[in-house]
Amino acid sequence: MRTPVFELHIRPMFRATDKAHMDFAVDLWDYDDVVANADAILARLQSDMPPTATGGLWPEEWITLFQRWKDGARKRLDLGTATFAFQQDTTKTTITATGAFPAVGVVGWLQLESETATSKTYVLYFEAPDAPAGGTPHAFTLKESYPSTDTRSIFVHDSTGTQQLH
Repeated sequence: MRTPVFELHIRPMFRATDKAHMDFAVDLWDYDDVVANADAILARLQSDMPPTATGGLWPEEWITLFQRWKDGARKRLDLGTATFAFQQDTTKTTITATGAFPAVGVVGWLQLESETATSKTYVLYFEAPDAPAGGTPHAFTLKESYPSTDTRSIFVHDSTGTQQLH
């Protein structure tokens, strides 16, 4: 069974409404805050949160997933490091990230993090394996493409910060 990961499985279960209503006590979108308050969050999820007036309780399987994550490794993704390129032709635009994974078994991808009417921001994520492996890390080339008719500014967020590619 796949190990739950905060950014992939836990964070998406907390809606913007949940975050706004709980910001006085805990930032539900912040890994460190959720870890520090995981027992209290679980207790509320098992009893009366979120309230019916804002969508109602989580399904039991969501609560079970949160508990598995809390009781397990509390895994999260890392921000990767790469060299980025932006290429646009008549039909598509491609963002390319090249580099080397930090360890054997690490996987990575470019993920659309947010978009507005004027920009798109991608994040470079690395996911470490559950059990470290020996050997030499591999090089990677990761690509994300979209139609060239989309002319918004492009930003990429990685372990070194955020940079504008276009």
